[in-house]
Amino acid sequence: MSVSHKVSPVLRLLLPAFVVILIVVAVPLLFSFYTSFTSYRLTRPDSILNVIGFKNYIRLFGSSEFWYALLRTIAFLTVVLNLEMLFGLGIAMLVNQVTRGQRLIRTIVMFPMMFSPMLVGFQFKFMFNDNIGIVNHILQHWFGVTEAIPWLVDGRLAFFSLAVAEIWNSTSVFAILLLAGLMAMPQDPIEAAKVDGCTPWQAFRHVTLPFLMPFVYIAMTIRSLDVGRAFDIVKIMTDGGPAGRTELIWTLSARAGYEDARMGYANAMSYIAVLLSIAFTLYFFRKLTAARQFLNEADA
Repeated sequence: MSVSHKVSPVLRLLLPAFVVILIVVAVPLLFSFYTSFTSYRLTRPDSILNVIGFKNYIRLFGSSEFWYALLRTIAFLTVVLNLEMLFGLGIAMLVNQVTRGQRLIRTIVMFPMMFSPMLVGFQFKFMFNDNIGIVNHILQHWFGVTEAIPWLVDGRLAFFSLAVAEIWNSTSVFAILLLAGLMAMPQDPIEAAKVDGCTPWQAFRHVTLPFLMPFVYIAMTIRSLDVGRAFDIVKIMTDGGPAGRTELIWTLSARAGYEDARMGYANAMSYIAVLLSIAFTLYFFRKLTAARQFLNEADA
């Protein structure tokens, strides 16, 4: 009886939170999941009752446009994540060497992640503009480039421009997490490596990097969820163009849902994108578990 009296007040306190989560998260998820099995169109509200089974998913798997967007999303995620990791690691190691003003530098490093993706998209859209962009201005006046480079018009260059914007916005996530790992790292293994005659590269490769790998995979997990649902920057900078060359799965889903009004089809596409994000998350989580196990075995 005493246990129930202790538990019930806690449940009463948590009940409003459960209700809010149910209304804000669970109900929309269930609704969107249901509509993915219907022919629901925004212009025809009564179509929400027209259940068509797996036809939306079958139509997706037969659409070359969807497969190109999916492969493009995976490529974008792979390129961006790896470059963010490399740049973040380099920044973290440089900041870790600073003895004065490190707090100020850490704050400056965090600045890019404080900007909203929408603002970053507008910023880089104007920077890469053919006519008035500062990037072409610098290339023409300082490096002798004679013609304006179509950064957002050429398919490959547009993909590169999007990657640059995304990397600038989020490299600081890797930098901060890896810097935390460097600051938490014990110095005894490094000193032992020096005594054994290891070069700086060997000490980094065999001592520092294995210790940092759990932090790398934590950052990878966080960023894979963000990049996997990239929308704001792509929508603002290229809107999936030119000719669909930068169309990612979330921009394609938004176009199908809000421009073509095929909300059931768009929701089916979104759930496939969710499964993709879950797959990347599980992959990095397994790598994180393996890295932790390796460190525990090394300590033992």
